[in-house]
Amino acid sequence: MACQSVPAVMDEQALLGLNPNADAPYRQRALAYFEQLKESQDAWEVCADALANRIYSDDHVKFFCFQVLEHQVKFRHAGLSAAQQQLIRETLMKWLQCQLMNAQPEKTFIRNKAAQVFALTFVMEYLTLWPKFFFDILSLVGLSPHGVDIYLRTLMAIDAEVVDRDILHTPEETRRNTLIKDTMREQCIPNLVESWFQILTAYQQSHPELTCQCLEVVGAYVSWIDLNLIANERFVNLLLSQMSVEELREEACDCLFEIINKGMDPVDKTKLVESLCRVLQSAGFFNVEQEEDVDFLAKFSRLVNGMGQSLVLSWTKLAKCGNVKEAAETLQAVEAKVPLLLQLLVHEDDDISSNIVAFCYDYLHVLKQLPQLTEQQKTNIEAVMLAVMKKLTYDDEYNFENEGEDEAMFVEYRKQLKMLLDRLAQVSPELLLEAVGRVFTSTMQSWQTAPFMEVEVAIRLLYMLGEALPVSHGAHFSGDTAKTSALQDMMRTLVSCGVSGYQHTSVSLEFFETVVRYDKFFIVEPQHIPNVLMAFLDQRGLRHNSPKVRSRVAYLFSRFIKTLHKHMTAFIEDILTRIQDLLELAPPENGFLALLTSDDQLFMFEAAGVLIVSGESPVERKQALMRSLLMPLMDAFRLLLAKLLQETEEEHQAALANCLSHAVSFASRTSKAFSNKQTVKQCGCTEVYRDCLQNFLPALSCPVQRGALRSAVRSFLHRMIICLEEEVLPFIPAASEHMLKDCEAKDLQEFIPLISQITAKFKRQVSPFLQQIFMPLVLAIFEVLARPAEENDQTAALEKQMLRRSYFSFIQAIAGSGMNEVMANQGAENIERVLFTIIQGAVDFPDPIAQKTCFIILSKLVELWGGKDGMVGFPDFIYKHIVPACFLAPLKPTFDLSDAQTVLVRFWSRASSESLFWFVQNL
Repeated sequence: MACQSVPAVMDEQALLGLNPNADAPYRQRALAYFEQLKESQDAWEVCADALANRIYSDDHVKFFCFQVLEHQVKFRHAGLSAAQQQLIRETLMKWLQCQLMNAQPEKTFIRNKAAQVFALTFVMEYLTLWPKFFFDILSLVGLSPHGVDIYLRTLMAIDAEVVDRDILHTPEETRRNTLIKDTMREQCIPNLVESWFQILTAYQQSHPELTCQCLEVVGAYVSWIDLNLIANERFVNLLLSQMSVEELREEACDCLFEIINKGMDPVDKTKLVESLCRVLQSAGFFNVEQEEDVDFLAKFSRLVNGMGQSLVLSWTKLAKCGNVKEAAETLQAVEAKVPLLLQLLVHEDDDISSNIVAFCYDYLHVLKQLPQLTEQQKTNIEAVMLAVMKKLTYDDEYNFENEGEDEAMFVEYRKQLKMLLDRLAQVSPELLLEAVGRVFTSTMQSWQTAPFMEVEVAIRLLYMLGEALPVSHGAHFSGDTAKTSALQDMMRTLVSCGVSGYQHTSVSLEFFETVVRYDKFFIVEPQHIPNVLMAFLDQRGLRHNSPKVRSRVAYLFSRFIKTLHKHMTAFIEDILTRIQDLLELAPPENGFLALLTSDDQLFMFEAAGVLIVSGESPVERKQALMRSLLMPLMDAFRLLLAKLLQETEEEHQAALANCLSHAVSFASRTSKAFSNKQTVKQCGCTEVYRDCLQNFLPALSCPVQRGALRSAVRSFLHRMIICLEEEVLPFIPAASEHMLKDCEAKDLQEFIPLISQITAKFKRQVSPFLQQIFMPLVLAIFEVLARPAEENDQTAALEKQMLRRSYFSFIQAIAGSGMNEVMANQGAENIERVLFTIIQGAVDFPDPIAQKTCFIILSKLVELWGGKDGMVGFPDFIYKHIVPACFLAPLKPTFDLSDAQTVLVRFWSRASSESLFWFVQNL
């Protein structure tokens, strides 16, 4: 149906809505008018007329007109008549001609949009209707600054449409773009290059912004045009001269980088880089220390990095091909750049240093491949090491208490330096170990008077050796004697020189990180454990004045204890006494700011549990210690729960529930100390955890803050099923009854894994309980799934989907447990209802994960109930419902075989069919 025609003049009222400050009704009218113009066969022509004849002076109206034209070119070009296509060409050229006469250029956003429309028209018509596109534009604009600006913007827009690899294109568009580039190379590229040279020459003084634009164009196009057009004496000399002009030097540097980056023969690439280097060096650009413009130096560093990486790539290709002579010459060229590399790497500005890291990394990779290193190469390696060590150092401005963007950038930069250190370790581990040892030892000898940044980086280097010198399972202190001896000496110095008392957060953190990184050292020299433990426990660690340090140390303390608990038997009760106040549950209403957060306390409770369980104390003593650890939690829990039941303010209720959850989590975390060798029963702790259950379970019946409390108690039950084994069973029925009352989808979804865990662990032991709870749980699930929800409520839909999956997983756990009686004893009506939900899940719901589970259940049920002695009526159900399901599911339009989960559904539906074949054979 033809679109309705629009009057030949523009709707002035609608145009008012284009103003950013316009009222909503006007904006809506403008939007509707835009859609009308876009879809009309010819009404868009009023926009072309407005642009060609400069009817409107309002910038927003001009932009609007270009948007309408853009839509026609981009989406409707093929449907336009020849006259309309001609009109677009004429409009663009008339508008461009107007720019030459304007005293002031259009706003930037209008020029960019115009360039975009020019580029789209070029893409659509260059190969067919407008082969003289560039000649027409160049002959019109000449050397008019306003016209040249549009020409250059158009070239960049064409690059975005035709060349830019970051933009995804269809295969057809890719073929078209390749043809456009081939045609341009044949017909107009030399002319374009000549125009660029003229622009760069003409405007470098009068209009530096145009020169910069042109340099950007050259950099963009050089990747796919004949390099000889650019990499020649007159062009390179021009670029080098512009590197001395303050306004142009950064863009000129970028342009040279793109020239260097162009793919080419390795020998030719080496010649190009070397010729450029000679010119740059003779022009004085290698004298980095005399250059004060850090922004330019950052660009220059990137250029040197590109040249270095290009040479390394050429060397790699030549070495692989066996071109010994050329490879040696290229390696010599690489080596010649190392002094400049080092100057840039060690520069005080991190951006300049960061830009050269990739070349440095590649150079070290080259050295790693060489059979033998020369003395000069060893000297270079040591120089890189010293540079990395220096650059790893914090500066005075780093804000440790309030880390912002600058600090985050330095952290990322440090990661780059770590990569270099790791590479250095691969090239020459002996040199690295020796260099780090030298720096570390000299710093530790005078740490009391050294600046914090020197002390921190010395310890940091020792820490980084742990990854740079890889070993199996952290065994740094066995094997190679030279290495272990050096590391052992450094660790001994670290823990005995007193540096743990240095008053700076960065040093404190690095000390404890390094102690835990090399925790195996204390197995070799356990005599240092008491001193390090005291550092953990006093104001240097867990009682440090910085919350950041205390928090991290809590985690590291837990790791330290878990690794070395066998060596701490003599200190267990002393440690527990010293950390007692850090294990207190902080009530929400006292306003006291605790030393540790609740998350930090989790690590402390785990450490305390490990100390108690792994000690050599008699069972009675372990039982008493564990009770003294858990009893305060139980007492606090009872008091807080009573307070919660009386509290009426929701905010206070949430705070109390949060505190109750922490108490349960702390108790749960202590149970992580137990293992197969040291079970709860063997340690005599069964009774205290049973007491915890008796104290915590009443929270399940609390009418307020149910979600938080149930989640905490449920997690505790998961742990107790593992730790208490059958001792937990008496608590399960009452807990389940409470958790099934007034529950939401999320509650049920989290409750089902608990039942599945019980089923998998205890099997027939819990068969009576499962028979009892089966239908109440199923009915609760059905009730929640049947609740109405708004059509667009994605959260509710996702919750129901996850609950449905959990439901099917529960049925699968029951069917796969071998407890046939659990489902069989639910009564024919209930069984049928459940079976129909499984059929529905297999066929009707477009959820492949649930479908797969359903077909697994059906296969299992056919095995259990399909034989001669199976359930009465089940063979009939097989024929009427299971057999059709195996064929209906794959026929659904939502059955997507490109999806991996759907492929698994197909596998299990086929498996169900095979079970049916078995069933027929055994009738």
